[in-house]
Amino acid sequence: MTTLDLISLIDNLGAPKVAVVGDLILDHYVFGSVSRISPEAPIPVLHVTREEDRLGGAANVAANILSLGGRCTLVGAIGADEPGKRFSALCRQAKGLSLAAARAQRPTVLKTRMVSQNQQMLRVDREQHAELSRHELAEVRERAVNALAGARAVVISDYGKGVVTPQSAQALIKAARKAKVPVIVDPKGRDYSRYGGATAVTPNRAEAEQATGMDCSGMAGVEAAGRALVESLGLKAAVITLSAQGVAVIPARGEMAHFPANARSVYDVTGAGDTFIAALTLCVAAGADFNTAARVANYAAALKVARFGAVAITRQELRRSVTGAHEGFDHAGKVLEADDLARALQSHRARGQKIVFTNGCFDLLHQGHVTYLNFCRGQGDVVVVGLNSDASVRRLKGPARPVNDEQSRARVLAALNDVDYVSVFQQDTPEQLIRALAPDVLVKGEDWSGKKVAGADFVEQRGGKVVFAPFVAGKSTTAMIDKANKGSKRGS
Repeated sequence: MTTLDLISLIDNLGAPKVAVVGDLILDHYVFGSVSRISPEAPIPVLHVTREEDRLGGAANVAANILSLGGRCTLVGAIGADEPGKRFSALCRQAKGLSLAAARAQRPTVLKTRMVSQNQQMLRVDREQHAELSRHELAEVRERAVNALAGARAVVISDYGKGVVTPQSAQALIKAARKAKVPVIVDPKGRDYSRYGGATAVTPNRAEAEQATGMDCSGMAGVEAAGRALVESLGLKAAVITLSAQGVAVIPARGEMAHFPANARSVYDVTGAGDTFIAALTLCVAAGADFNTAARVANYAAALKVARFGAVAITRQELRRSVTGAHEGFDHAGKVLEADDLARALQSHRARGQKIVFTNGCFDLLHQGHVTYLNFCRGQGDVVVVGLNSDASVRRLKGPARPVNDEQSRARVLAALNDVDYVSVFQQDTPEQLIRALAPDVLVKGEDWSGKKVAGADFVEQRGGKVVFAPFVAGKSTTAMIDKANKGSKRGS
């Protein structure tokens, strides 16, 4: 299957319903800065700037399914406590998500991460390792089986917190097989017998070694472990993730397929497995075979590890990543819509990086543009370019412009080392985009000095600044077009 086929699959995923059953966790992030060591002990002092709740554990799988365009019923257990209320509130805000959680006597699992400059300093876990009561487990089993109604696939997300027991897993797998609904398992622990009869399992290399006792350092060992899991559990496939080496698919029949990792800088692996299984399951729900589904999921996981924390990947981002690979240039991480870009910038702010924003049409890229963008690079750490849409350019410069469409202009800009992100805006001015991104520095050409600059008041009110960049004399897109037209007339 070619990358064009992968793009077609992503475009035609639809909005399948997936039932996700597993351990529900509330992830709490405490962001801040560290500038001194405590006088009380040799430990850093975190000055807190903001705090944030996110869906964790099996709920992060659900969040990724939603962001990739699917629908989801989420089954597990939460406590009748404050973290449980916050967890439920996050679920209510998630469009397309139905929470079917049993109420447990034990507390909601809460993981708090202390973060400075996008580095975890400390993780504090609040949980009780006691098993759910017999009544609570029975309620989880009932809700899980009921969630099969209308589902195109099931994910069992086992974090080892007591929701996925041999009894609950087998009850769900047997009901799913009867309904002919595939079950994909993200496993935990040494004993995988509880997953017997599932369609596939997705352990990583270390988990496959632990479950089989086989050395998986080489691909021969990976295949042997996969074959053992397929045979002992009656699977259709074992899908073993291999970190920097990609993913291996070992089917019940046929040869192992190995898909290398999609090259991308690894920033944070938190939640990468959740993103992988979410994308894999959606593709399977859409009718894809495991080899094809694993290739798409490989792209999704690569996008995730380039970002901080447990964040969900969108279908648009996934499509852009596959498209970029097909065209020989992966621009997916640089050309983003406003909402996606605003989330991406949160990671840079947490590292204390200064965000620089500029905007323009950038129709025919020339020396003046390159010099201007290099000036922007010198004003901070992250350069964001707001790009006028085709319609916006026509309103500003007339019906004959732009020469290049917005997608072409965006990709050319994204290829420049001095540009970190590009976002297309539809309005005549970038005011709305600037408010969404809240940059620290706003750069305009020196011809705007003394004029009303869109977004300047907003940036300055937040403590930012407006900087005017010098122009390279005689270099402009208009001049290039005029010169080309004159040359064309002489030639005729």
